[in-house]
Amino acid sequence: MPEPELVESEESDTVVVRHAPRYGRFLALGAAVGVILALVLTFSFPENDEYSQGQVFGFLLLACVAIAGAAGGLAAILLDRAATKRARSLPAVHETGRRVD
Repeated sequence: MPEPELVESEESDTVVVRHAPRYGRFLALGAAVGVILALVLTFSFPENDEYSQGQVFGFLLLACVAIAGAAGGLAAILLDRAATKRARSLPAVHETGRRVD
């Protein structure tokens, strides 16, 4: 039984290489900062007769997580734009091989 012949081809191209931030991590970090900020703000002010501390924490949690998460997303977008400006073009070689029976 003859062995299949290997056919190879190469193509040269130019690719853009850049570092991109991971958006999910920036959003999660912003949300975590929002949780900590809500916790600090809850216990920074005196207790309110109208709302319990749990309710105040819940209200602040909604606002702080949304604002800090948005700030984290904005930071990721700004870092992505900065990384795009520093992108480099490099040569790349695409090698493909397949067996011909």
